[in-house]
Amino acid sequence: MEVWDRGGKGQCGSDGMASSPEDNTSLSSEKVMHPESSQAKKSQRAEEAAFYMNCRAAYLAVLKSSLENIKSKEQLRLVLQQAGRNPSQKTVNKYWTSQTTTLNFDDFCTILREEKPATKNELLEAFGKIDKDKTGYILHDELYRILTTRGEKMTEDEVNAITEQADFNCGGKLDYNKFCDLYMTTREQCCKTARERLELDSRLKQQQFGNQAEPSSEEITLPVSKPSPRVSRKSDRKLPAAKGDSRTPSRPSSAQSCKASISTTISMAARSNRNTKLIEPDTMKEWHCAQSKGCFYLEEDGEIVSHKYRLHVPQRSTICITIKPLNIHQEEGISCHWLSVDTALYILKENESQENLQLVSFTEQQNQEVSGWKGELGSGVYWLLPFTTGCRLKKVKTQITEEAELVYRDEDGELALTPEFRAALLDIFETIDLDGNGLLCLEEYNFFELRTSGEKCDEEAWAVCKENFDMRRNELTRQGFMDLNLMEANDREGDPSDLWVTLLSLGYNKALEMTEACPFVINIYAEKCKPRIKAMYLEAGSSQLNRAVCKSVVRKGEAKVLDGCENVIVYTYSTGGRVTSVIENKSENKVIIHVNNEQSKNCLSNRGLTVFAVEVAPKSTMVSQHVMPLNEQKEWLYNCVHSLVR
Repeated sequence: MEVWDRGGKGQCGSDGMASSPEDNTSLSSEKVMHPESSQAKKSQRAEEAAFYMNCRAAYLAVLKSSLENIKSKEQLRLVLQQAGRNPSQKTVNKYWTSQTTTLNFDDFCTILREEKPATKNELLEAFGKIDKDKTGYILHDELYRILTTRGEKMTEDEVNAITEQADFNCGGKLDYNKFCDLYMTTREQCCKTARERLELDSRLKQQQFGNQAEPSSEEITLPVSKPSPRVSRKSDRKLPAAKGDSRTPSRPSSAQSCKASISTTISMAARSNRNTKLIEPDTMKEWHCAQSKGCFYLEEDGEIVSHKYRLHVPQRSTICITIKPLNIHQEEGISCHWLSVDTALYILKENESQENLQLVSFTEQQNQEVSGWKGELGSGVYWLLPFTTGCRLKKVKTQITEEAELVYRDEDGELALTPEFRAALLDIFETIDLDGNGLLCLEEYNFFELRTSGEKCDEEAWAVCKENFDMRRNELTRQGFMDLNLMEANDREGDPSDLWVTLLSLGYNKALEMTEACPFVINIYAEKCKPRIKAMYLEAGSSQLNRAVCKSVVRKGEAKVLDGCENVIVYTYSTGGRVTSVIENKSENKVIIHVNNEQSKNCLSNRGLTVFAVEVAPKSTMVSQHVMPLNEQKEWLYNCVHSLVR
């Protein structure tokens, strides 16, 4: 199984978003679009993504890889059926002529654009032409006569297979309304099954890639299909593009050969053998310090959301900035899954406005789980953009045998929070208490509200909270936070549905384990002045962050030009804990790059798969992949081949 990327979702540079080289000098924000235009484009992108997901699901239900070709009429018929089409022989012959020897994934996508599935109204209209009296039924004798004498003639057995179905036949007649309903349901179920199979296969493979030197019994090792060799055609027939779609083929296929490639191999030591730089020496104990907490949250679609920060430095000073996962108090016996998640910060200087940011540096020094940077900053305003590769913070389906109880009724019949839920709420409070003073101000509480309900609490509502819940200095206490959640349970008469919405949005599963979030803490040390840090937003990785990631790799990484293609450069940057590769396309045309990690060992990728392809727009740069060790206590080998697909 391979994966295709045209700029999908992800956080902080791992989503395949392209950036222009001109942005390397100034990471300016993009122009603000009208809400209607932005919404329309977002909807269009969503429809396009759904279309290609259905294409891949259908294709991979029959073939091992979308790099593999359709080699027969029967395969073409099968993949079309998996996509919810019911192709006639005439339709198959339309796309598989006497000159055709293979069709690739691009061809298949084009066919699906051309061959729209029949709607229920169209089917009813066709049956209505036979049912002259509009009774809703067609006699079996009439149906048999039509199906065996007209168009693509069916056999007697094929017609009997239809008329013997009890769901839509009665008394020698076909109820064609029921038939159409069943047809539409069956078609959708076929597409749904293909999508679920694709999702399951992707989940099985997302944990690791490459060949393990000593695979354990718990690891899943799956065979990886290799691109089949180019199959020559007597006459390469070009399929007509869909109306309004003038794009060139946008999927890699084995019918397109990889003519230029480079290989990069990096051997990395185990974490225990790695030399790490000390980020927080004792001399900084006398420095001024500012701190803020925050969190990465994993969305349902795999996108990662996090806080964004504004840093004010009053005067030029030596500064040390660190970030690490936050080890909050946990109920005994429950592991902190997020402590192994990689964290980093990108430091951007605000020039004339927030819309004009200049990359300063990023936290590349490592000391165990701490990521840090030390250097001199001039007076002014900076933005700190948290980053995680997505290698270890990703969707993982776990089997929950028993859903945790959130509330119960005490001896007096009053609702109360269970000890397990109270422990989870205390951890949540610890996470959203960004300044760590043990209280929630309105701004901190509103980050919580925006994350869990999408709404903000205004001053008037906050005053009501002050009247009903324990507050100190106009800030909500831990007890007040507990009572607020208990009130929510009472409002629903003990129904925990709304409480679960809150917990799930904060990264908890039904066993009350935080598996889809990573709390972190940022520390700022300044030698000559008192720095100030403030959380400003809670949002997904921005285009500014993506450009910063690309620029940092281009600036510090090893550059390799693809053999025979001087306009395509692959930059590879490695630290003790991760490897990031970035592709720069200097040409006037888009390029498709095939990425193969089959020879890597003990590796974990944000892509999750061994073989995939990326499309790089003209005059742009994008992240190819982030890679980390699967087991940090063992050596790991990064061995990647980037090939240009023509």
